[in-house]
Amino acid sequence: MSGSQESMGCFRQIKRCSSSDARLGVLSTRHGEIKTPVFMPVGTQATVKALSPSELLDAGAQVILGNTYHLYLRPGHKLIKEMGGLHQFMGWSRPILTDSGGFQVFSLSEFRKITEEGVEFRSHIDGSYHKLTPELAIEIQEALGSDIMMCLDTCIPYPCEKADAGKATNLTTRWARRSLKARKREELLLFPIVQGGMYPDLRREHTLQLLEMPFDGYALGGLSVGEPKELFFEMVQVSRPLIPDRFPIYVMGVGTPEDLVECVHLGVDMFDCVMPSRNARNGMLFTETGHIVIKNARYARDQRPIDESCSCYTCRHFSRAYLRHLFLSRELLAYRLNTIHNIHYYLKLMERMRQAIAVGRFLGFRREFYQKRAGKTA
Repeated sequence: MSGSQESMGCFRQIKRCSSSDARLGVLSTRHGEIKTPVFMPVGTQATVKALSPSELLDAGAQVILGNTYHLYLRPGHKLIKEMGGLHQFMGWSRPILTDSGGFQVFSLSEFRKITEEGVEFRSHIDGSYHKLTPELAIEIQEALGSDIMMCLDTCIPYPCEKADAGKATNLTTRWARRSLKARKREELLLFPIVQGGMYPDLRREHTLQLLEMPFDGYALGGLSVGEPKELFFEMVQVSRPLIPDRFPIYVMGVGTPEDLVECVHLGVDMFDCVMPSRNARNGMLFTETGHIVIKNARYARDQRPIDESCSCYTCRHFSRAYLRHLFLSRELLAYRLNTIHNIHYYLKLMERMRQAIAVGRFLGFRREFYQKRAGKTA
């Protein structure tokens, strides 16, 4: 299928590498087109921490991710709807994807109980009791006006017994059907989440079950939860070939720059992760040759930018020595400048991959990517 062009629904494949599954595509949404492969900065509470919407646009962000769980608890989806929807509320005019809230329920709530109906939990903010159902997850996301909505799923930890993984995966299938039935706004795209734990047969079976339902794209969930890296890639390779090229494929919560390069190589289109923004606030900055920890004493008199090949605002104006000073002084500007750089790095990495696919040299790009990291000089 090298160089093929397919068109159906919201996604079209533009080009596919002859020697790799890496591909270019365009995902059409209510708030514009998204060129894939794409990385989505995470805006948990209607903000990508430390950055304004204009700074995200300057960095090249095409789409950002909002968090259903957090926005439901505070300030509330009904209030956001009254304020004109999430785009207007946060001043962002491009597409927004929102997760279902399932992961946050499982990871943040001290009390949670899974039933056929949904998930009962107590808020991590004030301990108040809530019940999140597949129907409510859709109601929240439609009120927010999300361009891409996610079905509620059950999050499977690692390790997990196969019987438990199978039970949770079957429940996710039933919730996906209910999500489709609850959907009222057809103009908003809806993706289910493939589960199955780290069991290839469960992953394969679940992917095929979800493909029988009329969704707009498919997400691979339950990955990067502590499993060995080789097992992570194996699970991607189990599901990815089963999904027709007319659908966008989203690996959730991933990941490192290496993860992005490898998953693009395997044919994945969409990614999100808190890593660039969270690591920025912790003083870890990404470069072409690896990462640097800006607090280290070796940078105290270093007049170089974070990355001499980077064109972001931070690298154009400030030295490592100054950024170290800001970080050690706990100045707010440190978090802002560090985040500008890391988000810029991630988005430019995706842009370079799209360019490499376009000219038919993705494998060359991939080889050079690792060569630069092997000879790190940062």
